[in-house]
Amino acid sequence: MMQPKRFPYLQMQNQLGESGFFPLLPIYLTSNSKTIQVLGLLDSGSTVNVLPYQIGIDLGLVREEYQIPISLTGNLSSVKAKAILLEGKVDEFPVRRLAFGWTKSDNIPLLLGQTNFFMEFNVFFFRSQLAFEVCPK
Repeated sequence: MMQPKRFPYLQMQNQLGESGFFPLLPIYLTSNSKTIQVLGLLDSGSTVNVLPYQIGIDLGLVREEYQIPISLTGNLSSVKAKAILLEGKVDEFPVRRLAFGWTKSDNIPLLLGQTNFFMEFNVFFFRSQLAFEVCPK
């Protein structure tokens, strides 16, 4: 069994300009032969992983090639998204296939949610220590 890797909470400003500390995970995303490193917000309240539009473009994705719509919930319920699969690599852990709802919006962070990040990784939050741990299942 692999040992969990500890990461610090990072400071981030929300859309209202308010600053706070959040569990932002550095993750490599790959589509075809293009790989980029991004920060994903660990969001246990998010039903699905959500990919902002520009990150998909940076990965070389073409939106018209994806046909399966995904319904987002909560404050993202009005945002249209399409289903895509990417490879995700966290630290030295093995690559995992991650499903995303690729939005047409850049007004949201990359969200790592229940389907399927939290199905592939165990996550332990230590908010009082401004830290979290991640380990593949």
